[in-house]
Amino acid sequence: MAAGLRKRGRAGPAARAAGLCEQWLRRAWQERRLLLLEPRYTLLVAACLCLAEVGITFWVIHRVAYTEIDWKAYMAQVEGVINGTYDYTQLQGDTGPLVYPAGFVYIFMGLYYATGQGTDIRTAQHIFAVLYLATLLLVFLIYHQTCKVPPFVFFFMCCASYRVHSIFVLRLFNDPVAMALLFLSINLLLARRWGWGCCCFSLAVSVKMNVLLFAPGLLFLLLMQFGFRGALPKLGICAVLQVLLGLPFLLENPIGYLSRSFDLGRQFLFRWTVNWRFLPEALFLHRAFHLALLAAHLALLFLFAFCRWHRLLVLGLIELSWNTYPSTSCSSAALHICHAVILLQLWLGPQPFPRSIQHSKKAH
Repeated sequence: MAAGLRKRGRAGPAARAAGLCEQWLRRAWQERRLLLLEPRYTLLVAACLCLAEVGITFWVIHRVAYTEIDWKAYMAQVEGVINGTYDYTQLQGDTGPLVYPAGFVYIFMGLYYATGQGTDIRTAQHIFAVLYLATLLLVFLIYHQTCKVPPFVFFFMCCASYRVHSIFVLRLFNDPVAMALLFLSINLLLARRWGWGCCCFSLAVSVKMNVLLFAPGLLFLLLMQFGFRGALPKLGICAVLQVLLGLPFLLENPIGYLSRSFDLGRQFLFRWTVNWRFLPEALFLHRAFHLALLAAHLALLFLFAFCRWHRLLVLGLIELSWNTYPSTSCSSAALHICHAVILLQLWLGPQPFPRSIQHSKKAH
């Protein structure tokens, strides 16, 4: 009996120790889950992923074969400018004419000199690796400030992504340069550095025109923050910077520069599509399909403007109408339409007071 009690007594501390160990492991597991699920841990997870990406990117550069697509064409186009050709219609590369704005020329001119006239591919890959890590940091900072995305998602968008490493260090495209400037612009806008944010946005556009797809969002933010008149100086920063960057080419052949660097009618090759591979090639290349996509894009913008951003739109039109001097038929009509929309919203909107309050007011 006593022996049985002694055995049970010995088992007691062991059981308690096992319970404490189990409790500690459970708590550690819970903390790990919080680390991966709670947005407040974004910076910690981002720091770990950035360190991991240093090794992964180095391994990709030295173990995966580089694929030549556009780099030689970039260098040939830049070399034409270095040799004194400022007419955009005369600047050519292996894959066709120069179709990017002036910011691209200046940035890749620097890369031209840094890589021995574009011949030192390994150095170019290392430069783009640094650019990749900087871009990754900028993206993580955006997620940290918005505090909306669980940190475990970040692994799939960097370490597990072959495509992102390919675009940066195996292809040396100009897209990473444009997007790095765009993400820098977004960080500055989140920090309410509106002037610098607009400046970086314009720089991103000057590298590749597709950044203009973000312009409606920037315009919306500027109108919300400053109103119509206050937004004009910020938009002026974007416009003036484009003129200054493109000035040497605008002075030589303005039509050629604008038609090449901001060509909305460019034909993209079916072999490079990611989004529309399921379509027949003939349909993908058909002009009607392109116009349909443009119409859908514009329709969605108008839909958001009138259904989600309509209050801002109405207030902006009212301010614009009042600041039009002398008044015009359009400004007067816009003013009446905006007032009609406001009255209609007041009529159709929710009642300002609950019914019980309304009844009590009537009773008094």
